Amino acid sequence: MSISKLDTRAHIQNLTAAKTLEPHWGYADRAIPCTNDAGSCAYLDVVYSAHDRGMLYTGILWSTFGAILFVWVILRHFNEPTTFPSLVVPRSVGFRKLRVSLAVFSRTYLLPDAVRMLFGRTTRLQVLVLTALAGYLLIFSFVGITYNTWITPVSGMDGVYNTRSSIGPWSDRIGVLAYALTPLSVMLSSRESFLYLITGLPYQTFNFLHRWLGYIIFVQSSLHTIGWCIVELRLYQPQPSVGVEWVTQIYMVWGIVAMIILLLIFLLSTPWGIRLTGYETFRKLHYVLAMLYIGACWGHWAQLKCFLLPSLIFWFMDRGARFIRTAILHYHPSEECGMLGFKSIEAAITRFPDEEHGDVIRLDMKNVQEAWNIGQHYYLCFPQGSVWQSHPFTPLNAPEIIKGQVKHSYILRVKRGETRKVADLASNGTSTTHVILTGAYGESITKELAPNTNIICIAGGTGITYVLPVLLSLAQQPSSSDRTIDLVWAIKHTSNVQWVRQELDILRKARKAMNLKIRIFVTREASSPTTSKESVMPGNNSDEKAMQASQQSPSAVDLCDCDFDVPMKLGGGLTDSSRHPDLQKLINEFLNNIIAGPTTIFASGPGGMLSDLRDIVASCNSASKVWKGQEKFDVRLVYDDRLEW
Repeated sequence: MSISKLDTRAHIQNLTAAKTLEPHWGYADRAIPCTNDAGSCAYLDVVYSAHDRGMLYTGILWSTFGAILFVWVILRHFNEPTTFPSLVVPRSVGFRKLRVSLAVFSRTYLLPDAVRMLFGRTTRLQVLVLTALAGYLLIFSFVGITYNTWITPVSGMDGVYNTRSSIGPWSDRIGVLAYALTPLSVMLSSRESFLYLITGLPYQTFNFLHRWLGYIIFVQSSLHTIGWCIVELRLYQPQPSVGVEWVTQIYMVWGIVAMIILLLIFLLSTPWGIRLTGYETFRKLHYVLAMLYIGACWGHWAQLKCFLLPSLIFWFMDRGARFIRTAILHYHPSEECGMLGFKSIEAAITRFPDEEHGDVIRLDMKNVQEAWNIGQHYYLCFPQGSVWQSHPFTPLNAPEIIKGQVKHSYILRVKRGETRKVADLASNGTSTTHVILTGAYGESITKELAPNTNIICIAGGTGITYVLPVLLSLAQQPSSSDRTIDLVWAIKHTSNVQWVRQELDILRKARKAMNLKIRIFVTREASSPTTSKESVMPGNNSDEKAMQASQQSPSAVDLCDCDFDVPMKLGGGLTDSSRHPDLQKLINEFLNNIIAGPTTIFASGPGGMLSDLRDIVASCNSASKVWKGQEKFDVRLVYDDRLEW
């Protein structure tokens, strides 16, 4: 390799006297032999050996990721239910028993929240994974470096000395690790990530790791910058000429640009930054700044483009896959469509006014497409408002193909932005709006609906959309006498039942066959002469009683023949205990009443409710009892924490 092809970052090497150039992956070539003073040559030995080990450690890091994913695929294959139960041998039964017991044990200790003040509403499992990754990075940030200090003379300047230390090699090491983590960060943020295909975990599962991995990269980059500033602006002499020459080099200019962009990304991703800019603005800026950051990193140190190029590829693949998904959903060449057969979907709007907590709107539409899986969600874009925004919503109906079309129904709590524009259309007398769908995304929860599995569906407010498809799907299946099903729904007013009245009517008619009990808790509405407990809680097996209650209180019971629990007036106000259902009590009663079989709890609602449920479910699991054959102590929690409440 010619000297002209060397990177400008050639350290203190005498390139003209070099007999050969020794290549080092991800770094400047080294001049052999070293013709500097003994201290400088020893320092260069440490620099290059530390870098080579650092590249080896990044290889180990990515090999570890690959091994984990490979093992995950193998275990996931063995966890799939067998198609031919008659072929199951006793050894496989024993393996399943061990696997279930281990899952219950891990659920007991890893499901609850961990250090909520620092990590928010995040499970201990997520924090454990983050801790393992951070520990790995901490160890490999320091090992394999010889720590020493060398005082070397400055050529041509008597009495002037440079202080060379291991700060430089250490700063290079954490810089390399920051580069190596960049493609992983992009993968964790991708909606179309192949991690979902491998692990089966939905993309939102990786959001926590993406956010904290970004914090780690910011810390690494900051320490890398501080380390080299100390070396070049303080330890190397004479100053300020050495510092000025260093900071004006092209690679350093790009390094400063990259650090400024990364600082902006960090500040804008904090809760303070998101509130300041608004979530949609933050999201768009995050995309743009991330790509600019990768480009600036390329300009700073192109030798490590092996980490930057995959990052760009993953990013463009994610955007391309989103575009293709949307195009497929809306490609209807047989209909009168616009350009290239693309057509938005016309959705009927139903508005439910609520001045106190914000209106709710319901959208009903049909589209020619494949049915989605229960538990998945779509991103909805309203082109009459803006084509640059889309929001995730879960269809509340069961996926069915009828005459080639699939019906979508959604409930949206009106806030600011696009949902407000849709609500304004309804207020102005417009009965329909155009919708562009992207999806479906998320994890299928159909596997949790085995015939021997008892089910509790718990929802708060518009979270009912996550659990209704589960119940509607079960209503279409043959009934199972071995299964018990409960629905617990907390709403603010009895009138909120109108959001999903037709779906609740289906469940009401099928609940005897399903062994389903429906309980609705009203948290913001005190009882009154027209909404007393007696008038809104008809008996499960008494249609005559329900009809009498409906005549007494048409504003309440006509909404749904369900069990209502309305807080009583106490001194003109409501007690805290009367506002929300006691989930611990409800779940314990459910588990005490079931005879056999595991239990799955499907839940969606406010973050506080989900945190409580994680604690409750963890306390209900018992690996020792499951090992002894008591499956009722195998309690799983499947929840949707995607929505903002």
